[in-house]
Amino acid sequence: MVMRSFASIVVIVTLAACGGKQTPKGGGGEGSGEPKGVVQDTRTPIEKRRDLSCDELAPRLTQCAVDEAKADVAAGKISKAELDKDTAPDILRKNTDEAKKACKVPMSSRQVRVLEVCLKAETECAPLQDCLGHLNDGGK
Repeated sequence: MVMRSFASIVVIVTLAACGGKQTPKGGGGEGSGEPKGVVQDTRTPIEKRRDLSCDELAPRLTQCAVDEAKADVAAGKISKAELDKDTAPDILRKNTDEAKKACKVPMSSRQVRVLEVCLKAETECAPLQDCLGHLNDGGK
């Protein structure tokens, strides 16, 4: 059950991939004046904002899936054993990692702003999921 809920949430975030491709600015290659061996973050500001939002969003979505699974146990839809299996720490960690990966795709600045606003404005799971549904609204 957790996987089904989680999968639907990941699909919402993955759909944001329809934004324009972001191109990184020039980095520290030969002749750039950058010291050799120094790793430079070549992400654009919008990519940094997206990644920060994705890193915050993924654990919240995983927790929402756990909360939904707990409600399913209470409603008799799944057993306690299924809940325990689906919410094992390794499974939750993998789900969170997959959500981060699925979220970190090219997005428009509007889509990144939707992520930021949803994270800040919505504290409950259902409204957060509804808010994320707006990732693909509006102009491209």
